[in-house]
Formats: sequence, C-alpha cells, structure tokens
Amino acid sequence: MQKEIEITLAPEQVEQGHIIKKSLSTALKVDLSRITDYKILKRSIDARSRKVIYRLQVKVYIDETMPADTFVVNYPNVSNAKHVIIVGAGPAGLFAALQCIENGFKPIVLERGKDVKQRRRDLAAINKEGIVNTESNYCYGEGGAGTYSDGKLYTRSNKRGDINKVLQVFVQHGATDDILVDARPHIGTNKLPHIITAIRETIENAGGQVRFDQKVTDILVDFGKIKGVVVNGEEKLLAEAVILATGHSARDIYELLHQRNILVEAKPFALGVRIEHPQAIIDAAQYHCDIRSEFLPPAYYSLVEQVGSRGVFSFCMCPGGIIAPCATHKEEIVVNGWSPSKRNNPFANSGTVVQITLDDVKGDDPLRMMYFQAEIEKTAFRLGGGNLVAPAQRMVDFVEGRLSVDLPKNSYLPGTKSVMLKDTLPDFVASSLKNALPVFGRKMKGYYTNEAILVGVESRSSSPVRIPRDRDTYQHPRVKGLFPCAEGAGYAGGIVSAAIDGVNCANAVLKFS
Repeated sequence: MQKEIEITLAPEQVEQGHIIKKSLSTALKVDLSRITDYKILKRSIDARSRKVIYRLQVKVYIDETMPADTFVVNYPNVSNAKHVIIVGAGPAGLFAALQCIENGFKPIVLERGKDVKQRRRDLAAINKEGIVNTESNYCYGEGGAGTYSDGKLYTRSNKRGDINKVLQVFVQHGATDDILVDARPHIGTNKLPHIITAIRETIENAGGQVRFDQKVTDILVDFGKIKGVVVNGEEKLLAEAVILATGHSARDIYELLHQRNILVEAKPFALGVRIEHPQAIIDAAQYHCDIRSEFLPPAYYSLVEQVGSRGVFSFCMCPGGIIAPCATHKEEIVVNGWSPSKRNNPFANSGTVVQITLDDVKGDDPLRMMYFQAEIEKTAFRLGGGNLVAPAQRMVDFVEGRLSVDLPKNSYLPGTKSVMLKDTLPDFVASSLKNALPVFGRKMKGYYTNEAILVGVESRSSSPVRIPRDRDTYQHPRVKGLFPCAEGAGYAGGIVSAAIDGVNCANAVLKFS
C-alpha cells in the first residue's frame, strides 16, 4: 500500500530518517514496523510564523518495497544522422541537442565563446582587471549565462513541458538528488561547470558536435526557407533546420536578423539595480531570529510593489551570493548575481527592477529597446569611471537624494564608486524605485537600511527583442526551418524554462522534418 501525506518537522529533524519515519507512523496511525520505506516528493521551508518549520510531501510505502528509481536516458548514436544546427550552448541549446539525439538527429552546436575551463581565465580578467573579452564572458561561453550565474532551477513553467525530466537530466550528469525535492532547487555556480561539461560529453559520445569559438555571422535564407549559417565570416554550414538559442545578450544576432529582413519585434523588459544586504539582516527578517540556526539555509526573499502603473519587483535573489560584472561589450556596466552551492558568502543580493514598456521608448525601430538598454549601460560605465567599477549608492541615501559619503563593504570585485544613481537611471525608473524601497522595508523588517548598497545597472533581466514564431510549429512565421528559442527569442526566463523550450524546439524540428 502507498500513501502520500504532508508532515512538518523542525529544521534540525529534516535529515533524521528515524524521526521522519516516526512522524509518518503517527500521522498515518500505522505501526512503525509496517512502514517499509518512504520517498520525499517535495521539501519546503515555512517561515510564516515565528517558529520556522519544514513541510515535507512524502510518499509512504506500507507493507511493500519501494521500487528503484529507473530514470535513465539512453542516447542513440547519431554520427551519421541528418543534422540540425543549434546556435548557442546555453541550457536551451544543450537540452535541444540532447532531445535532437533522442529524436534521431545529429546536433551541431555552435558556441561563440569558450568551453567552461578556458572561460574561467576570461572571467578572472573581468573581475581582477576590468577587461571584457567580447566573445567569452559571463554571458557567452559553454553553458551560457547560467553556468556562472548561480544555477537557480526554480520555475513556474509547469505547463510548458516536463520540469522533472530536466531536473533528472541534471542529476544524471552530476547534480545532487536534492534538486528533485527542494521547493527552490539550486545547483550552485561552483558545481554547474562540471555538470555542463558532462552534458557536452554525452552529446559528443552520441555522435553530436559542440564547437567553440564559432560565431554565427550570417544566416542563409532562400525563398523563405533556412539554408544554413555562416561561421566566423567564412565557413558555410548547411542545414534544413536551425535552432536559434543565443541568449538575451547577443545583440549582433538581433541586428543581423533585422539586416536580413527577418522579422524581429521590440519587447518590454525591466531595468534597475542589484541590491545587496548583509545576509544576517535577511536571515533575521525572514526567520524571526537574531542568529540563523545552523540547520537552516541562508534566507531568501521575493518582493513586489505596484508604483502607479509600474511594477517594481525583486528577482534572481542570491542568498550568500556575489554580485558579478556581466558586460558583453567594452565600456558598459551590467551586473548580475550568483551563489555557490553552499551559499556561504556574507551577503545577499537581488535584482530589483522596474517594468519598461514599449511606450517608454518612442519609435518604430524594432531594436529601439535594445539600444535604449545599451545607452544606460554605457552611462553606468562613464559614471563608474572605467575598469568595470560600478556606480553605487547606499539605499536610504538613494531614496532621500544625497550622495553617500562612503559605501559599505560589498561583493562586487571590480569595485564600486559612490554616485547619484538617479543620473544613471531614467527618471521614471529612479522615482519608481524610490517609492518602492521604503514599502519593501515595511513588508520586510530591516530591508530598508543604509547598510544595503544599490549597484547599477541590472539591465539584462530579459530580452529587449522578440523573435516571433508560430505557436504550434515553433518556426519563424516568415522563415521555414528557423526555430527561435528560449530567452534570446523572448520565450523563457531562467535555466529550466530555457531547457524546456530547447526540448520543445527539438521536438518541433522532428515534426517539421
């Protein structure tokens, strides 16, 4: 007999198997000896009351043996199969490649950046010297932006595809089983590179290709059908299907599509700053304590407020995290955040952004939102003074309109400079933030404080361009065989949703072929 039940435990009891079993016995009113095994389906923290608890959704096996987990994907050899070109080796591109192999196609993945091992040197140069390699950075390279941007796997994309399969593939390639049960699964930037490498090896062992330093410089179209791509300005690769999974920062791809009269559209996005607090402040607020229990992870938060007609919200919250420089071009400032698997750094950061609508940037140019985004990043660079030093201000000083005399210690390695952040942001963004932050402070004790630093600018929250596609076929409406995919096309936001969209595009290729 099997039963599903929810139980609650104190944080110090969650890893104690005998206590879990006893709790199940009591809740089900079944003798302890009859409970042969159990499987935790979902695990979450409930900190709504002063006593923090864990909620566990559990499948209980009574008088019967729990079957062994059997999730294994056996990838066939596709060395000699019909090939599909995939542009971009982020989560969308890699999962599209895996699904292509399952479907009997040979994926050829073209990545403009370097593999994860070589990429580390370029990231070190960004952090230590303020030098941006425009082809290998936090956004470009094997695994995409997600590889060095935390590895958060939380998603609401339940209706788009099989979330569990995506998580299982990560586990099959080295992630811990915890991501299958945690309500907010997280791998960690320190562990993701090894997992991404393992996924690439699976693709190659099955006969697929993953090619680095392969920048797509042209797209070949003939009579409304895709014919292939040009790589590095010289090599032609022909294919009947191209999955375009370039991520939200490949501005040259948007410009290329526009130049080739391949329809693209302006898309709303969000813009703001990255806000960092001492982690202890967030822990105290969320766990109602002076010092966080050793049995609880660093706390996270999610905040949203409507200011007039605009939404202001936090996203990509990184407990125990680091603010990272994520520029893809010279003389621009872009910040993002990430956490290691243990989330054991002393700071907590989160993107805090304001909605930007199409009406905010007048004109008919489908790339106008992208150019608007780029100008703000250039302004941030000028105010920072160079070498990727970021403009920054203490929170209360920002709201009250005064220059910070000094800045708190923070995690942004290239350095911060005290400025008036209103000079970096559009007026309506700055005013929306100024109105929202004190309200956030009323919602979460301790949040509104001058111990918090605002670092500009958080501008790559999502793509400012949409590459349209048919809802049923996933193909571009004017170019057969071109499959705009995931975050760079405006259809996903995060690792798991991008991976699901990659799978969906690969399945659409199967139907198309």
